[in-house]
Amino acid sequence: MVLALLLLSSAGTGTGAAADGPSVRLSKSQAGTGGSITVTGDGWRARALLMILVCGQSVPSRGVVGGTNSCANADGRAVTTDAEGRFSRKLPVAEPPVPCPCVVHVATVEGAKAEADAIFQVAGHAVEPLPAEPSGGRLSVLTDTRLDGSSGLLTWFGAPPARTLVFTVGNVGTSAVKNPVFQVGTSHGVFAPQWEEQQWRGTIRPGKKARIELPVELTGGAHGDYTVSLKYGGKVLAEQPWGVGRPWGVTLFWVLVCLVVPAAVFRAGMAVVDRVRPRRPGGARGGRPGLRMPELALRLPGLPGLRSPSAQPPPAASTLPWFTPDADPGTAGRLSAPHDDNPTSPTTPTRKGPP
Repeated sequence: MVLALLLLSSAGTGTGAAADGPSVRLSKSQAGTGGSITVTGDGWRARALLMILVCGQSVPSRGVVGGTNSCANADGRAVTTDAEGRFSRKLPVAEPPVPCPCVVHVATVEGAKAEADAIFQVAGHAVEPLPAEPSGGRLSVLTDTRLDGSSGLLTWFGAPPARTLVFTVGNVGTSAVKNPVFQVGTSHGVFAPQWEEQQWRGTIRPGKKARIELPVELTGGAHGDYTVSLKYGGKVLAEQPWGVGRPWGVTLFWVLVCLVVPAAVFRAGMAVVDRVRPRRPGGARGGRPGLRMPELALRLPGLPGLRSPSAQPPPAASTLPWFTPDADPGTAGRLSAPHDDNPTSPTTPTRKGPP
């Protein structure tokens, strides 16, 4: 009876990872379109953003064979794990674009890549055998990928950043792989990678390894956190983060444009104003070369710089302040008080009265 209860409980729950890694559990192992199931998981990175999808042509042992093109992307759901790496999310059941066998696929959106699958059956959806695995040579990444190269002065002014993706692959198949075609994708944030096919010239025999170098280039002015992905045979082999600095030269250029252009427009406008301004008396054009302010200069005698060149200087002050300018005797005046110089005048005053 205990064995029967264990079998029944395991039938209603799908497990998509080992106990020591990310895991996924489903409230139902089968449901029809229009219904919903509850997806729970643990063992994930704390505060990680995950995407939950129903995918066809997939089994946990092989993963999603056709990539996300085999999934019902429009009905997917996103969820963020808690501080302990756990989550619970309700997922609507939708038919994937390809036949089953199906899985509920959970994968990280950004940061370190992690994924897990749980077996799920979409009721009423077609079921077909999985496509056969390609026989012959198979490539596997043996070392960690890295990005070689650095940014130059042109990149600081908005030129496209470029690096070289370097990794080592080994042929774990039974036949040689000649001129393999890799797919290199670059993604920014939560956006999907933009894939570009690149062919490596050479032959990798069974049991041998080779060092691969593939160029990677972003668009002009790109900056921020990017992820470089490597795919071969429809399977992602490796991912490499790439932090691209901001092109501060472009910012400096626009700051200078915002300062220089208004100044140039102002200078040009002032030149036009000087030309179209009517002439003033005295032949001066404008207000700077022929500016005369005689009235202001006379009102402000304490500011000699404001006097007009054509204004007559005021008469010199008399050295004897008790004389008016008309009676000023000149610079040869006496030092004594003024008196009559007539020789006939008496030197002493006359006194009236009897002799």
